[in-house]
Amino acid sequence: MLKDAMPEIITDCLPGPKSAQVIKRRNEAVPSAIRCGYPVVIKQGAGAIIEDLDGNRFLDFIGGVGVLNIGFSHPEVVAAVKEQADKYFHGMFNVVTHEGYVKLAETINALSPVKGDKRRTFFANSGAEADENAVKIAKAFTKRPNIIVFSGAFHGRTLLTMSMTAKKAYAKGMGPFPDGVYRAEFPYVYRRPEGMPAEKAIDYYIEKLHETFNDCSDPEHVAAIVVEPLQGEGGFIPAPLEWVKAVRKICDTYGILLIADEVQCGFCRTGRMFATEYWKETGVQPDIIAMAKSIAAGVPLSGITAREEIMQSVPGGVIGGTYCGNPLACAAALKVIEIMQRDNLAKRSIEIGKKVMARYHAWMEKYAVIGDVRGMGGMIGIEFVKDRTTKEPDAPLVSQLIAEAAQHGLLLENAGVHGNVIRFLAPLVISDQQLEAGLDIFEAAIAKCTGCEEVEQARLA
Repeated sequence: MLKDAMPEIITDCLPGPKSAQVIKRRNEAVPSAIRCGYPVVIKQGAGAIIEDLDGNRFLDFIGGVGVLNIGFSHPEVVAAVKEQADKYFHGMFNVVTHEGYVKLAETINALSPVKGDKRRTFFANSGAEADENAVKIAKAFTKRPNIIVFSGAFHGRTLLTMSMTAKKAYAKGMGPFPDGVYRAEFPYVYRRPEGMPAEKAIDYYIEKLHETFNDCSDPEHVAAIVVEPLQGEGGFIPAPLEWVKAVRKICDTYGILLIADEVQCGFCRTGRMFATEYWKETGVQPDIIAMAKSIAAGVPLSGITAREEIMQSVPGGVIGGTYCGNPLACAAALKVIEIMQRDNLAKRSIEIGKKVMARYHAWMEKYAVIGDVRGMGGMIGIEFVKDRTTKEPDAPLVSQLIAEAAQHGLLLENAGVHGNVIRFLAPLVISDQQLEAGLDIFEAAIAKCTGCEEVEQARLA
């Protein structure tokens, strides 16, 4: 079966001839702004494996950028969507009530670690929509105009979420942007000011948040602070729990809502159903959670959850939309959650993470180009630098590593404000054998691209 296969390249070059034809057509028909540097045209996918049109098989460490926590084409999800499709494709929730939406909302309400005993959930279509709706809800409840986001943040590509996103390469030429979006410095502890002891870093970053209040918006005018529990595009940087606790205290002091953007880190990716469960274990809970990506195994769906008094403050007509909570997507999501709980994929995420971190730490002993490794569960970043002392980012090396690994059947993707981090987001259904094969390909790429190939070959011999 494809899901049990190993990566294998059978064509003389990549892309293979059939794939090359489709890529050529893509380049003629699709805007070049939607970039893709991978030599892959998917024919089918199962588990963590992609087969292309030419029969090459690739191991996917990208997982649809966090969408495929239960893998490609899970047969139970396929069956659930087919069963729903036999009944009806669409039922706009403003016109007809469909039970799948209601049941999924009930399920998410029970699972989400947001503040409050009584919760409500509604659905949208994408992560950007979830984040934008979370902000709308916060403004409706607090009657305040401003929000605070962070350096390194990625929240989407709508006009508001482009404004919230730190890296303006995602918003080039798109201004002017909405007012009332202000930015504080995220606790990127690896890149704290030179000479600062690690134990002083949290206080430093909290002070930076207070500076945002002083320089940008009085806290009494801030509706929400939006935090990724583990930054994705920013470089796979976990928000330190002590910092989160301090932010929660600030929010409580000034009546600010704390929004957790769990679009990429939710649904078992970090070793919990939601990454904010780690917050809850330390006595901290967000007021609103935005979620998407792996919620429905690739069927477009996102969700927003908050306690009842917050949700019920929103005026009629402000939230919702034509496709929001589509029946096919809800059917997929209900089955995804059932599978994740039954198969204990949160525990599997932790197991995978331990294996990956062990290999990464071993590599740090061998390859001076690795500056830092970090993550939570099966969501891990490995940062490459030109010099460990100066921590100068090495984005060109990362580009070489990605290209080299693809030639041997492993798909990797970069992250980070400097493009020098490689993210690990492999489907949580990956087998141990596949995982080890992928890590071997990755290490071989590091050895080759850093000129250590002969040393590594001798070691393996």
